[in-house]
Amino acid sequence: MKTLVVCSGGLDSVSLAHLAAETQSLTRLVSFDYGQRHRKELAFAEAAAMRLGVPHHLIDLRAIGAALTGSALTDNIDVPDGHYAEETMKITVVPNRNAIMLTIAYGIAAANGDEAVATAVHGGDHFIYPDCRPAFAEAFDQMQRAALDGYADVSLWTPFLHGTKADIVKSGTEHGTPFAQTWSCYKGGETHCGRCGTCVERREAFHLADIPDPTVYTDPDFWRQAIAEKGAR
Repeated sequence: MKTLVVCSGGLDSVSLAHLAAETQSLTRLVSFDYGQRHRKELAFAEAAAMRLGVPHHLIDLRAIGAALTGSALTDNIDVPDGHYAEETMKITVVPNRNAIMLTIAYGIAAANGDEAVATAVHGGDHFIYPDCRPAFAEAFDQMQRAALDGYADVSLWTPFLHGTKADIVKSGTEHGTPFAQTWSCYKGGETHCGRCGTCVERREAFHLADIPDPTVYTDPDFWRQAIAEKGAR
């Protein structure tokens, strides 16, 4: 299938782009600037597009992002430390973010004759983010088919939907993802902080996949403490 990949520049979406390049007909990467504090991730998405030889569409959603208040990713609110599954991580939810981005991605796909829109949502996201869950993916796909009925036939491709972050690391390894050229940290510093939910989840995934993690973390050992504290609750 001619496949558009929604790519943030993170480990998951860049791994998805490499998977699509090898198993589908990758047509383009689409990224979104919604005013996220970790905007530096977008440079990694652009680099992935160049590496894979496809166009990179960067969509400016900063005005929309400014209206989606209350998230640590877009407001002046501290990004919490700790494991992703903790209640505190709900402060990183940007309301309806995936629904907004996917709607635009479907429009771009339809306009360009693409057959699928791919997104890298996975099982580890389900607890925190409602628009990463299987029920959302199924309903959204049906809604978009109705929205484009008679104009275009575009499906939603979510190969990681029921998998884990460790599964994505394994897939990325199999399909040549350069993990060092991806960005996960929500704090957007010079290096990955090693303490926020995305850093902890990233480090844990490499550990569970038994694959060396090339990422440079400011605090490379915090993930063990975060996991131990989660297990003690």
